[in-house]
Amino acid sequence: MKIIGLTCCLLIGFTAANYAQTTHPGVGAEEERAKGLQKQLNLTDNQTEKIAAINKETLEHCEKMKKTAHGDSNKMSKGIRSLRTATIKKVRSVLTPDQAAKYDVLVKHTKNAGLNDCVSAIY
Repeated sequence: MKIIGLTCCLLIGFTAANYAQTTHPGVGAEEERAKGLQKQLNLTDNQTEKIAAINKETLEHCEKMKKTAHGDSNKMSKGIRSLRTATIKKVRSVLTPDQAAKYDVLVKHTKNAGLNDCVSAIY
């Protein structure tokens, strides 16, 4: 009976490990965020593609900053703030005035969230 219980626990453990996240948390975030904005702001497919490209560029730049700072969040915070500001400006240039107003509300709600995080630098 103990062997059956142990076997079941191992099977559950291996199954859970198989479904565990295996990629870096930032991988794919640019498309996910762009698709999220598409739903929230009623973006066209063209706008969504442009925003995904902006997000990808931002994440690449942020990862370079992270390597340069060796992961030190104090060193990165100022750079991420300026990167976030630049990213917001680029995204706004793709949006219509109505979409930009809605986007500003979203940005305001995430203003202080995760300023040392590369994924949060997207917006």
